[in-house]
Amino acid sequence: MNLSPAEITGVILTGGRGTRMGGEDKGLVVWRDRPLIAHVRERLRPQVGRVIINANRNAERYRAFGDRVVADPWPDYRGPLAGVLAALEAMVDDWLLCVPCDAPRLPLSLADRLSLGLGDEGKAGVADDGHPQPVFSLLHRDLAAPLREFLEADGRAVIHWLRSQHAHFVDCRDLAAGFANFNRPEDLL
Repeated sequence: MNLSPAEITGVILTGGRGTRMGGEDKGLVVWRDRPLIAHVRERLRPQVGRVIINANRNAERYRAFGDRVVADPWPDYRGPLAGVLAALEAMVDDWLLCVPCDAPRLPLSLADRLSLGLGDEGKAGVADDGHPQPVFSLLHRDLAAPLREFLEADGRAVIHWLRSQHAHFVDCRDLAAGFANFNRPEDLL
């Protein structure tokens, strides 16, 4: 499957607690004179038609980085899948490219690679650089209902849910450097 950017909405997931970053909102942590989300958005924007930001705090500050800001459907921080669900339910396109806010070297060819790796029937494509990178994924809007069911049954593991949806794991070993994320203050050095 070869999707154009106009067929894809991107979501930048910023909805976590930032525990390993000392409780700071990771997307707003500054690296190289700009917030991490600015770096991610700059690399995501050419790959998608619209950008949604999933944020559970600082929504006003995040408005500058996306076409829309959405919060998780539940207030209890159910993990990245809750942000994915919020975006799937808010978007108008058929496809959602999911990326975290703390990967400022996001691959510029991620959407193309995942869409080509889906084949003609796939509904979920996941980056795999030798290890699955489940937060870097391309999902069809039809997955919103099964994702809501999974979360309502207290499911949390991203990789478990993706496997239950028969996700295609797409070889992205040559893009591995782009999946490096910043989880702790020392990662910013």
